[in-house]
Amino acid sequence: MAVRLPALVTPPIGFAHRGARAEAQDNTIESFTLALQMGATALESDVWLTADGEAVLDHDGMIGRRPRRRAIRTLRRSELPSYVPTLEELYAGCGVALPLSLDLKDPGAFERVVDVARAAGDPAPENLWLCHHDWELVAGWRHKAPEAHLVDSTRLHRMKHGPERRAAALAKAGIDAVNLHHSDWTGGLTTLFHRFGVFALGWDAQLPRVLDELIDIGIDGVYSDHVDRMVAALARAYPMPG
Repeated sequence: MAVRLPALVTPPIGFAHRGARAEAQDNTIESFTLALQMGATALESDVWLTADGEAVLDHDGMIGRRPRRRAIRTLRRSELPSYVPTLEELYAGCGVALPLSLDLKDPGAFERVVDVARAAGDPAPENLWLCHHDWELVAGWRHKAPEAHLVDSTRLHRMKHGPERRAAALAKAGIDAVNLHHSDWTGGLTTLFHRFGVFALGWDAQLPRVLDELIDIGIDGVYSDHVDRMVAALARAYPMPG
């Protein structure tokens, strides 16, 4: 039997990607609440800022059908479909107790996100995992949100100076985690980032085989559309006592 590599977080965090996306319309309150009912230990979504300054949850930031699609940033909150929730509505519907990973597709939403989390009360700010593909931009958020977890969301091939240089840079900048596609991760790579105290997160983990492999190589958190598969994989690796 292969030896499971140690993770920094045990059991790993199970992020429901856009809620229970395989079972319900993604990025809706119904999808998020269903994910929690199915046993997800964390939620994930994407954030955009409306024209009137509201942080809302949507994947691509566009509303309507072609050729009349409009960018969320050009619309007021009242002009959006009712199924597009604000971050405040997510907290109201799902609480603040679990980790919440937010991909800041619109980096301008950062300050509003932090303000809403703080207004929601503890432990919401500490449970934020704020993700973006520009790690140097993310590093600039450190002093503005000391409570939150900051995440470099990237791909291995984009680390032009190599993963060890990136791990050192993230640790020095106070960035807590790196989020890579599951196919980028190896046991050696998780061990490398852990050596610098950086959490290893893996996204697009849809198949039971992929989930099991990520857990075995010491991943600290997984993102999946299939909450049932994710919950089952975590239970296999970390069964409840008794």
